[in-house]
Amino acid sequence: MRTVRAKHTDTTITVYQAYSAAIAERAVAAGTFVAPFKRERMTWIKPSFLWMMYRSGWGEKPDQERVLAVEMTRDGFEWALANASLSHYDAKLHADMDEWKQQKESSPVRVQWDPERSVDLERKSYRAIQIGLSGPAVHHYVDDWITGVADVTDLAHSIHADVKARRLDEAESKLPQETPYSLPESICRRIGAS
Repeated sequence: MRTVRAKHTDTTITVYQAYSAAIAERAVAAGTFVAPFKRERMTWIKPSFLWMMYRSGWGEKPDQERVLAVEMTRDGFEWALANASLSHYDAKLHADMDEWKQQKESSPVRVQWDPERSVDLERKSYRAIQIGLSGPAVHHYVDDWITGVADVTDLAHSIHADVKARRLDEAESKLPQETPYSLPESICRRIGAS
């Protein structure tokens, strides 16, 4: 099952990224990404807090020591998905390999569906979305879509401490409340969402 689950309001959605302290501190202070963040690189956003924990090793991997909760507009999030291509060819969604390649080459956004993670980072049976922004999508993200940036590293470390101590109920109680995010049918078709 491929469903976008996220912490969201009527106007915003929260996505997660992890960076070095140099990038994170300036982003929190500015309320968006500024140098030394590089707009030229693809930047990956993840609505799943636990997938971010899996990817960043609970904020302990090199250059991922600071976990950021980035609040962005729903309009921006949906624009990104409407202009995305899947990272991999999917015969259910593409007429042929050439159609997928053409879509991939013309899209500034990539979508991957990876196994969602439990609080102890084991694979779940359903998938979480990762969204890679490049080119104009990065500029829109940084300049237009971000409404706030918060450092949630302490929360990540607190939940991880509970997991290591096998206080799983306590760990789960601290997680951001992520619920299904409803997408237009046209976007679901484009990105292969359930």
